[in-house]
Amino acid sequence: MGHVGIIGGGVVGLSAALALLKAGHRVTLLDNDPGAAAPSWGNAGHIAVEQVAPLASMEQVRSVPGRLFAAGGPLALPPREIATWLPFTTRLLGASGAKRFAAGRTALSRLLAEALDAWRAQVEEIGAPDLLREGGHLVTWLDERAAREGARDLAAADMGTAKAAPASAADLARLSALGAAHPAGAMRFTGTAQIADLDELRTALLAAFAARGGTRIEGEGRLVREGRRISIAGVECDQIVVCAGVRSGALLAPVGHKVPIIAERGYHVRAEAQLWPEDLPPVVYEERAMIVTRYRSCVQAASFVEFARADAPADPRKWARLERHIAELGLPITGPFQRWMGARPTLPDYLPAIGRSDRADNLYYAFGHQHLGLTLAAVTGRLVTEMLDGRRTSLPLAPFDLSRFA
Repeated sequence: MGHVGIIGGGVVGLSAALALLKAGHRVTLLDNDPGAAAPSWGNAGHIAVEQVAPLASMEQVRSVPGRLFAAGGPLALPPREIATWLPFTTRLLGASGAKRFAAGRTALSRLLAEALDAWRAQVEEIGAPDLLREGGHLVTWLDERAAREGARDLAAADMGTAKAAPASAADLARLSALGAAHPAGAMRFTGTAQIADLDELRTALLAAFAARGGTRIEGEGRLVREGRRISIAGVECDQIVVCAGVRSGALLAPVGHKVPIIAERGYHVRAEAQLWPEDLPPVVYEERAMIVTRYRSCVQAASFVEFARADAPADPRKWARLERHIAELGLPITGPFQRWMGARPTLPDYLPAIGRSDRADNLYYAFGHQHLGLTLAAVTGRLVTEMLDGRRTSLPLAPFDLSRFA
């Protein structure tokens, strides 16, 4: 087995590193996120196997005016960032046609169908099975008409391996007890899951990586071309996997790949977990486009889709709106709040990039998982290992190849 260099220490990079170590490879991981600021460690913790429909769709495009931040919605297209998001949204429109959407849904459905099993195997492998909670999640509405329409739409939707049914009287009572705003209706999802604590997950993945002989280097990583082969500056390795999230496009540009990736930025606020029930699964407040997740030691409210440069200044209005939602709903979440913003790596068709480079013989990639990085991390790690071992992959990877953007 060869020596593999992985650039990117988020949940996808760590999952790939562990799978490769298990298969007998030597692995060096380059991680430039010592403070755990990446979206891997700040997301909603939701294993979202129900999200089989790519967000690049005409339905989503038609809904844009009502979802804009200025209209009270979660979608932000900052005017100062127009040079970043306008080319991206143009490509998104091109990827939203019926034929490409249908093909994307088929490809994404196959990945998501294996995501939860892959996570079950991974938490067992790292000795932390309690990090995976398979209690589903809840979606709730405060307006009666919205509740009826939402329940009707969910009943007709393709949700892959997940299922949704009207919430029980006990679920509705628990939601009512959370705050001053009583739900007009709710749906209980089964077949989905959550990570019990993202900080503990990172600690467990890093500990398992070290215990299995992996080497971790804090640093950016830079690709250097040597004919048909690529090396990482300062690191001796045989094969290279780029798992660097939103940075992956810039890393691959010198190799000849033009990657239309954007930072799809999300925001969250966290507070100490006091009155929020520990056994309550994630709750989506649909009209507020907000998901509330209880972790071991904190409770988190998250929202927003903001297209911008990854390093553009954060918008404090979004944290303020989250805190206002919490107050208006009367939720038992009290400050002081910890505020966070992270840049999801998103490609115009809302499919990840997983494959082998056609520009070099030893270069592979796995990034661009948009909202599904946590969900798809474990199955992506398995697929990366199959590729590097020269085996036929257990799922077809052609839909995720970067050549689709040539």
